[in-house]
Amino acid sequence: MINLDRLVNVLGGYGARLVGAEGLRRRELRSVAMHDPTDDTPPLGDAFLAVGVDSAAEAVHLAEQARATAVLLRSATEPGDDVRAHLRERGLALLVVDPAVSWSQISGVVYGLVLEGRETEAGRGPSDLFTLADTVAAEVGGPVTIEDRASRVVAYSASQGDTDRVRRATVIDRAVPARVRERLAADGVFAGLASSAEPRFVPGVPGLGLGGRTAAPIRVGRELLGSLWVVCDAPLDAERSRALREGAHTVGLHMLRARVSSDLERQVESESVIDLLEGSADPAQAAGRLGLLATGLRVIAFQARARTEPEAAILHLFEQVTTGFGWSRPGRSTLLGTTVYTVLPCGGDPSPAVEWVRSTVRGLPDQLGVVAGVGGTADPSGLPASRQEADECLTLHGQGVPGAGEGRETRGLPGTGPGSAGGAGPVVYDDAWHAVLLRRLRLVAEAGRLPTRNPVMDLVRHDAEHGTDYARTLRAWLYVHGDLGRSAELLELHPNTVRYRLRRMGAVADLPLHDPQARVAMTIALAALADAPPDLPAGHGPRPA
Repeated sequence: MINLDRLVNVLGGYGARLVGAEGLRRRELRSVAMHDPTDDTPPLGDAFLAVGVDSAAEAVHLAEQARATAVLLRSATEPGDDVRAHLRERGLALLVVDPAVSWSQISGVVYGLVLEGRETEAGRGPSDLFTLADTVAAEVGGPVTIEDRASRVVAYSASQGDTDRVRRATVIDRAVPARVRERLAADGVFAGLASSAEPRFVPGVPGLGLGGRTAAPIRVGRELLGSLWVVCDAPLDAERSRALREGAHTVGLHMLRARVSSDLERQVESESVIDLLEGSADPAQAAGRLGLLATGLRVIAFQARARTEPEAAILHLFEQVTTGFGWSRPGRSTLLGTTVYTVLPCGGDPSPAVEWVRSTVRGLPDQLGVVAGVGGTADPSGLPASRQEADECLTLHGQGVPGAGEGRETRGLPGTGPGSAGGAGPVVYDDAWHAVLLRRLRLVAEAGRLPTRNPVMDLVRHDAEHGTDYARTLRAWLYVHGDLGRSAELLELHPNTVRYRLRRMGAVADLPLHDPQARVAMTIALAALADAPPDLPAGHGPRPA
């Protein structure tokens, strides 16, 4: 397992800074949880990703509910003294990451380090099921076996020598003895595991040499992958039952990850796609190896927004997009952290990409909560830029930016969108480029890299101090290119009131309204405000990002 110090050192290269008790650096991280505002039950994990959370105080509160050691937050500002004091009191670490780094990058690093990891001192990485079995055994206080649905042993913890005769035979033969399996089936044990998510105590059967057991189903989504068994003489208490249940959940994710990465063709394809997305030394050759065209490529990014099991949803999606013989599939895909990327040849028109996304999501069980972003068209050397665009389009879901089918009337694409019946389709860069641009400007502004001494900021400060509405008035006037009548209509004011405001604004700030370049600069400054002026009435002006 990696410790917090390793995570801090790696994320430091992405602009992360540690806030909190330095003594936590040696704390081991075994699991990852991601904030999902639609889920009433908080996820549990040692490293908590506060996705979509703006407040450090709220992120720390959510991390406490997740029983986390470290919480990761994207922010350009330092947490206040009250948050720092709370971190020290609760024994939590806060990693503040530069907002210019996407959640896709952050989650890819965290999931890769914590779940996939690097080799431990014993020579086995955390993705090794034997290592996971050792971890679960230590937490529940008894020897553990991980078994598949046919009661074959997939992995087991160390120190099985003092267990009962059946357990020793199970480990040696790598399977539960037939007579024991028949007895467990007759007693309804397997049926109970298939129908419940809770651990189940199985009393011993001395005549078979079987001691007491507690078993937990290993389930990912609705699919039962196997079961986790711990030797115990009596039912586990609440704390150890929780540890066994969480261990079964983590084992299930690792089993599913192992399954989707076991195919050699998938591995080779995935590595080549990563090479292209991160900027290959020879992109044309890398694309040729994958059978991709030299032009008209787009990157499609998928993420899960499921109410439960988001990690399982994205793994199911990866299986879906890589099913079948590689050369018969239109795209080439990889899984990075919690994002599935597909490079799809579709040319300048994004409609084929949108329809492919829709058909892919329709093939998932029960329309799992998946959202998608489609990057702009590119040749192989431009795929890193298309990937960034796809990632940014992902972030625009739920921010008022229309998905495919809502933007261009000419598309007329049928079917439901990712995530829910009748929902919007993927956000396409061709339609959302302006929202992406404004988002980048706001990130730059939040990081303090835009000039703050300008007429727009003078008006914003005056509005805050005196309760005026000058910034919104200027925005309306700029949006209609100085048309006084239309400005008044947007603001629902009399033209004389707008004229009076403009005159008063000139006394507050130096407004070069007759300079074309200055007007463009003021428009950009208004759009880049982290706290934008109140929206104009619906249906008027550009769509806000």
